[in-house]
Amino acid sequence: MSNAITAQFPARVSAYAVSRSQAIPWYIWCCVAASSSILTGLYWDVSWHATIGRDTFWTPAHLLIQFAGILTAISSGVLIFSTTFGSDQAAKRASVSVLGFRGPMGAFIAAWGGVAMLASAPFDNWWHDAYGLDVKIISPPHMVLALGIASILWGAVILILGQMNRAEETLQRRLHSLLLACSGMIVVLYFIITLQSSGRVFMHSPIAYVAASLGLPFLLESMARASGWRWARTAMASIYMAFFLLAVWIFPLFPGEPKLGPVYFKVTHMVPLGFPMLLAIPAFVLDYLWPKVKSWNKSSQALIAGTAFLAVMVAVQWPFASLLSSPAGHNWFFGTIYHYYATPPNSLDVRNEFYHSLPAAFWIGMASAWGLAVLSTLGGIVFGNWMREVRR
Repeated sequence: MSNAITAQFPARVSAYAVSRSQAIPWYIWCCVAASSSILTGLYWDVSWHATIGRDTFWTPAHLLIQFAGILTAISSGVLIFSTTFGSDQAAKRASVSVLGFRGPMGAFIAAWGGVAMLASAPFDNWWHDAYGLDVKIISPPHMVLALGIASILWGAVILILGQMNRAEETLQRRLHSLLLACSGMIVVLYFIITLQSSGRVFMHSPIAYVAASLGLPFLLESMARASGWRWARTAMASIYMAFFLLAVWIFPLFPGEPKLGPVYFKVTHMVPLGFPMLLAIPAFVLDYLWPKVKSWNKSSQALIAGTAFLAVMVAVQWPFASLLSSPAGHNWFFGTIYHYYATPPNSLDVRNEFYHSLPAAFWIGMASAWGLAVLSTLGGIVFGNWMREVRR
């Protein structure tokens, strides 16, 4: 009997060790949780400004965002210190050195992002006290916050890639799903940052397409290369669209009213940020084209993919924008009935009209969008190929 127990004990220990080796590390879960918290809080905060106005720092949205920064800073700091001063030689080999400290590259990037986020809070309060209670997305403290958020999201991606590229097949599959989730969150962040340039009123002008071409091809291509999955672009775009769709349908269910003036538009419920762009369609086309061009050189791939991205985006978004601005789009489903409380009644958004460029400016702008799409794709190819080699 004792011999049987003794024989079973090493087997159980071995099975436990295998299970531990195939488990997703705790610090990756922390980064994923922080990324989700950030995007939810950020969208909520912009909606709060559009519905209620600039409020106290202690709003639920602000607290959710800052919680993510604290969680990231603490978890990344613990990982870096435990790697630096611990005895785990495997962890030390899978790390980089920064100022004498050792840890995964993604942990250093995420830790910096957490610190930047926390530093942006008093900066933002000072900015509003000095220059007024604005609701602009683009301001110096908001850009510090955006850099911190981007660092946390990219740090999570690099952290997952380092683990995924070293892991065995079972763990790789689990990490792959988290990689695509974090990649989709980066796309969500990009659209929130460019919201003032990619709105419905700009979809019949080059402005929205320049904003899309500036960074989206880079994000889609780099993450698709890093993941190695053919339909990664479609998955990322679908995550973005699902996030914005749910927000359009859920946020107006909660009451809210302005606390600041001037109030030009009556608001009684939380204002969502608009219906998402149909990014999944050009992303699907890029995924479909990938096997046909993967043997070409990088420049040719970028030329074809960048051109296809812009052409398909314009082809689907232009008429869809017309639908959104027509009577058929004035409902809760598309969300065009919701407006920021300080939107003037004669604005293009309220009148459901489009901003139009002069013919020369239009074609120069579209040519710029095309050039940006090609260059952005090329950058994504180069960066994505590098990310496939990340091991630390």
